Amino acid sequence: MKYFSHLNTAVQLLQQYNGTQPFGSFIKQFFSQHKKYGSKDRKNIAHLCYAFFRLGKALPQLPAEERILTGLFLCSHEPNELLQYLQPEWNDKTRFSLQEKLSELNHPFNIHELFPWKNELSNGIDHEALCSSFLTQPDLFLRLRPGKETMVKNKLQQAGITFRETAPSCLALPNASKIDTIIEVDKEAVIQDHSSQRIGELMELIRTSSYARHTANKTPDIWDACAASGGKSILAFDIFKNINLTVSDVRKTILINLEKRFAAAGISHYHAFAGDLSISAFNIQQSLFDIVITDVPCSGSGTWSRTPEQLYYFDPQQINRYSMLQKKITDNAITMLKPGGFLLYCTCSVFKQENEEVVEHIQQQHSLQLHRWALMTGYNLKADTLFGAVFQKL
Repeated sequence: MKYFSHLNTAVQLLQQYNGTQPFGSFIKQFFSQHKKYGSKDRKNIAHLCYAFFRLGKALPQLPAEERILTGLFLCSHEPNELLQYLQPEWNDKTRFSLQEKLSELNHPFNIHELFPWKNELSNGIDHEALCSSFLTQPDLFLRLRPGKETMVKNKLQQAGITFRETAPSCLALPNASKIDTIIEVDKEAVIQDHSSQRIGELMELIRTSSYARHTANKTPDIWDACAASGGKSILAFDIFKNINLTVSDVRKTILINLEKRFAAAGISHYHAFAGDLSISAFNIQQSLFDIVITDVPCSGSGTWSRTPEQLYYFDPQQINRYSMLQKKITDNAITMLKPGGFLLYCTCSVFKQENEEVVEHIQQQHSLQLHRWALMTGYNLKADTLFGAVFQKL
């Protein structure tokens, strides 16, 4: 009976939730107010809710209970207790291919309806593969910091945590892996998605450029203009080594988290400030920069496998709003570039209006040369999808 109780609780939670905050925060508050649920109860209820969200925009008219069970079946890759009790006829079919599973359903299901904005996608994205990826929880990725590679691997092996190497300094772990007590996060390894780590390839392009070689004896001035909690700044610190770093974000509170991460990462000399770059450029401590990183606010659509509630509640009108915001931010950031300096533009979006169209805007409105752009798809690697582009000021 407890499994049906879990299902009923999941339905109640979904009726109360409206998408205005991360579902993880919402359900944590619920459980803090209802102490009767044990750890396994909480895990099962959350899993059922996320199964509902992973269907995205598909099957909107289906009753909540049936929609949850459909999502649970499509997201399950091996038999489990939840299905055994709630929908036993599907439990032995969890290892079927996705197409075989779809044929077992009692109602028509078009996988493309899960993410119905195919025409808005950036060039090079496989719509069907993207839709299928929302049915799988992505991995946890670690970026091993320089000189710490062997140490981290040894610590994980000794703790019995499985991992696979996706790149020389990148490890993929099961998403639920608990590593905080095993390694020193940010000091030895950074929790950073595989595709986000690949932004380092664009940083390497800048580091090895003729401009960088010409100024090799000078410490580069770098501004991470939308720094958030500092992941790209730590990546730049590891790639460029000795840098004069400035970081900013519109949110003061997130800069507090950045300060803690920088302390763990060994970054002690930097300038930080809070400000809204969509309004105007700033008269800041450093006059002009060799490199400006704009990891701009975006739809986050490349990360929705991690936060499927955002897919479920997404309003496509937000795409244009984000695109306009991104153009304002980059327009202002570019004014802070030295002649010959580089702009690194990044999003975690799959939408061309946030990616290629912003690149076109920058080329049309500014005297910048596009060196390279890259779409870093992660849907076949249980990872996020990111977009990046490198420009140089003429």
